[in-house]
Amino acid sequence: MEKNKLELYNSKEEYLKDLEKRGKLPEGFKTSVVSLEFFPAERPVEKPLPMKLSLLMLDKPTSVFGAVFTRNKCPGAPVIIGKERLLSDKVRGVIINNKISNVCTETGVKDSNMLLEHLAKETGCLPQEFFPSSTGIIGWQLPVKDMVQNIPRLVSALAPGTGVNLAEGIMTTDTFPKLRSAEVGDGCIVAVAKGAGMIEPNMATMLSFIMTDISMERDIIRDILKRVVEKTYNSISVDGDQSTSDTVIIMSSCEKKKVSEKEFEDALYKVCLDLSVDIVRNSEGCGHVVKASVTGASDFETARNIGKAIVNSPLVSTAIFGNDPNVGRLLSSIGDYAGNNNIELNKDKISISLGGDIVFEKGAFRLDQEKELRLVHYLKSRVLDSDHKTFPEHNYTVNIDVNLGMSSGNGNATVFGSDLSYGYVRENADYRS
Repeated sequence: MEKNKLELYNSKEEYLKDLEKRGKLPEGFKTSVVSLEFFPAERPVEKPLPMKLSLLMLDKPTSVFGAVFTRNKCPGAPVIIGKERLLSDKVRGVIINNKISNVCTETGVKDSNMLLEHLAKETGCLPQEFFPSSTGIIGWQLPVKDMVQNIPRLVSALAPGTGVNLAEGIMTTDTFPKLRSAEVGDGCIVAVAKGAGMIEPNMATMLSFIMTDISMERDIIRDILKRVVEKTYNSISVDGDQSTSDTVIIMSSCEKKKVSEKEFEDALYKVCLDLSVDIVRNSEGCGHVVKASVTGASDFETARNIGKAIVNSPLVSTAIFGNDPNVGRLLSSIGDYAGNNNIELNKDKISISLGGDIVFEKGAFRLDQEKELRLVHYLKSRVLDSDHKTFPEHNYTVNIDVNLGMSSGNGNATVFGSDLSYGYVRENADYRS
């Protein structure tokens, strides 16, 4: 995997300035975000709760669009409707709300459709030309009346510019907005994402909206999206909980010339990979981003699953949070997964490195006092502020490299995860408080 450019930020303003530079919308797109307040029907509160409504809209309908959704068997209403939208001839955009994810309520689908009907009326479009998307608390109903009242204001605020407002508008427990872009041919790809907890893709409590002005055939862009998602959004994990609402949507205005399929896929992969790691970096209570690269596996799935077994291990992730290079836990998590999934492993052929230092090879650990001290220093040098600043301080990762040494070992994968901190427990214990 290519080495990422070093990114260092000293303030929220510095980070947002960088987002503005990279976030200019592709030709043919506009966005808007409005704030509102509501009282939830399910719980008494002294003060109204905040919500943001966001709109991503094309100047003209497009037939070049695609989407990938969660595999959770109890999906939210927007996912149910979104899957139907994939059969539409053309679409115009997406309306997104944060705070409430609209999952499995009695009126969930009806509520989303009502929003789309009012949006269609306000924009002069058809309801089926829009995707709905929701993120937030599972189990509560949308405050539809409050949301409908704000749709005219949302539509009138549509404007070209950057996608930073959209990246900020879709945040829930995220502490900083996430936006990435890449130039392709005469055009570009710009994408935003949100996600901080319940991260176990297929995909993760995450939403991602991808905009491009590059011309492309519909079937091709959908195939590319699926391939890219598998190696990016579906290769991150924070807590092993797969959300009910995960959604990735791509749309093209087709305002720019076509490029080769490979050129487009390479650019989209880079954009989505960077966003995926941004999600992990902003995960609840994250103190280290962990990068587990697995080679020498029988296939991609085995490599990725071993990588996830490492980053999802509570023993591994808590040790990393404590800057403790307890590397025995790495081998244990690998053997645990293999033993419970009937995967043949020869420990004499496995090698494991942490931060470039070999800690296990030829069937035995390779440790000494000097190396232990070096590994502690390495982990400390990768620390993020786990109390969560409003910007990412850096893009360092804790690098774990594993070669399984299988005889048919052409499978490889890279998985990103986070450590497990006090902050994660606090955030999820007090999520609705």
